[in-house]
Amino acid sequence: MEIVLVGLNHRTAPVEVRERLSFTADQARRAAEDLRAQGIFEETMILSTCNRSEVYGVPPESRPEPAAALSEYLSSFHGVRADILNGSLYRHQDRSAVEHLFQVSAGLDSMVLGEAEILGQVREAYRAAHESGATGPVLNRLFQAALEVGKRVRTETELGTRPMSVASAGMKLAERIFGKLEKHTALVLGAGTISEQVISQLRDRGIGHLLVMNRSIERAEEVARRYGGEVVPWAEWEAALQGPDIVVSSVSAESVLGGEVVARAMSARKNRALLLMDLGVPRNVDPAAAKLYNVFLYNIDDLTDIVQQNRRARESEVPKAQVIVEEHVDKFLSWQASVEMIGVLEALEGKMRAERAAFLAAHMQHLGHLSAADRERIEALMDDLLKKIVMNPAGKLRGERNLRRKIQNIEALRDLFLPERDKS
Repeated sequence: MEIVLVGLNHRTAPVEVRERLSFTADQARRAAEDLRAQGIFEETMILSTCNRSEVYGVPPESRPEPAAALSEYLSSFHGVRADILNGSLYRHQDRSAVEHLFQVSAGLDSMVLGEAEILGQVREAYRAAHESGATGPVLNRLFQAALEVGKRVRTETELGTRPMSVASAGMKLAERIFGKLEKHTALVLGAGTISEQVISQLRDRGIGHLLVMNRSIERAEEVARRYGGEVVPWAEWEAALQGPDIVVSSVSAESVLGGEVVARAMSARKNRALLLMDLGVPRNVDPAAAKLYNVFLYNIDDLTDIVQQNRRARESEVPKAQVIVEEHVDKFLSWQASVEMIGVLEALEGKMRAERAAFLAAHMQHLGHLSAADRERIEALMDDLLKKIVMNPAGKLRGERNLRRKIQNIEALRDLFLPERDKS
């Protein structure tokens, strides 16, 4: 029941590396199938957001170095050289993997401390993996606990008070450049979760004119209707760049806006100032656009300064959130240990029953003076002994929560009584 995590995030890798390891929903499903088919994991779950790509798995007991095998798989799957990834990937096992996930779910590991979106992203990634059959009893229990941690942190601490998301941080940046937004026009490319948050933030800040563009015209119309915006057809997006002061892009495609396209738009605009906010991973805007006169291009990593200001305002709540995280880490590890211990005890019981049967078969023939009733009594006494040695402790494990918490490592017991399991 080992738990393995390999991943990278905004702390360990810049956006140009993160975007190369990001997973679409279809890629996550296919990778989960591959990892199980190749025998690297029996259960697996992939969490991929703009700030992280993480793979969680439960390897078979006989699998050597599962973290190394997973790292190699990620390099092969995404076509990224191992030497590029090695400096960015982190690897966690068991307690550190559980604690990391719970911190992610609580918003403690986010670029924006206490961000609101991550819990929903964890929930959606788990739902997709569960529905595709990629998870099992261990990861189901783990991710259900992670969701509980996230909810408790948001209700029992002030970490989520005055929440600042990537969208709100980006809008603060827009106000630094343009001041009040009432007389400005914004174009939002995409109509997903982050795009809708951006649109909500723009409306809250009184944006003068809102344009919405998405490949699915129905989705664009739905969002525009809800927020009082105007839909621009996707085919007209190059011409649409000539009007707005702010363009925010968050679509699941690379280089939607090329440098030459932006250059032509700036010429048509007579070089009027343009803020390009690229919230996509992979990046949607060609970095070369930043070299153009009066173009202000920011990607998701460029929000760090605003994020850090928000972090300082919330850091006093981190210890309270961490107490909740540690409580649930201990609870999960106790459950994990109790399940493993019960498995060992059941295997031990089976072995002892086999030994008992062999012992009786070998010695009863030499005890011919015993009656059938005497033999039955000896067998019953041996059964009672087995029950006291094995079954009573197993019953306590199932029923006594305090005893479960005391069990953290049972490898010595397994090695002592069941050494042949390691050879099977």
